[in-house]
Amino acid sequence: MTAMLAACTGKGDADAGSGRSTLTVFAAASLKSSFTELAERFEAENPGTTVTLSFAGSADLATQLSQGAPADVFASADSGTMAKVQEAGLVDGGPRDFATNTLAIAVPPGNPAGIRSFADLAKTGIKLVSCASQVPCGAAAARVAGSTALSPVSEENSVTDVLGKVISGEADAGLVYVTDVRSAGARVEGIPFPEAAAAVNPYPAAVLAGSRNKTAAGRFLNLLAGPEGQEVLAAAGFGPGPA
Repeated sequence: MTAMLAACTGKGDADAGSGRSTLTVFAAASLKSSFTELAERFEAENPGTTVTLSFAGSADLATQLSQGAPADVFASADSGTMAKVQEAGLVDGGPRDFATNTLAIAVPPGNPAGIRSFADLAKTGIKLVSCASQVPCGAAAARVAGSTALSPVSEENSVTDVLGKVISGEADAGLVYVTDVRSAGARVEGIPFPEAAAAVNPYPAAVLAGSRNKTAAGRFLNLLAGPEGQEVLAAAGFGPGPA
């Protein structure tokens, strides 16, 4: 009987019985660096809780959640994707905006294509890589472009994939976030452009309705919005959440 009970007990139940728990966080790819640091701090401040992080494009994560992937917290790179998850009844309560991010142009070291402005991205022969339109960074790029006709040679499902193509030399330029340029260090050069102010992305996070650890999930959201979380996010290049 003991063996049968052990075989039927889920991981969450076993964790609860041992005083340990797991917090699963689905987060936009652009949050990887800052969330990795914040997860370590959260674990140190909450002994017995292990944070499991899953990073991908926000749209891909939303699809996984809609298909039943188990998670406790979802942090999106835009409000639109979060709204879809909320409309599907997957959010417990309302989301909280904890940061903002802005687009920048990433180019290889030395800027071999001589790109100086957003308009340069539309020039003939420029190998531009951007996010797909359903991805938050792609939607932001479309808003910024307006009537400027961009012709990317590749459209990626996450901003980290765009950055990777610039780093590898497969692209002359990539439309990424300011935070991605900062995290890449000397591997790329960043070119800010004033048009980016037209598409500042808020980053919302929410506790998920299916969470089995809502207390810890709420504490994680408090960390994001609190002074410690804001310090880590600012160091990564994020702006504060909208007032």
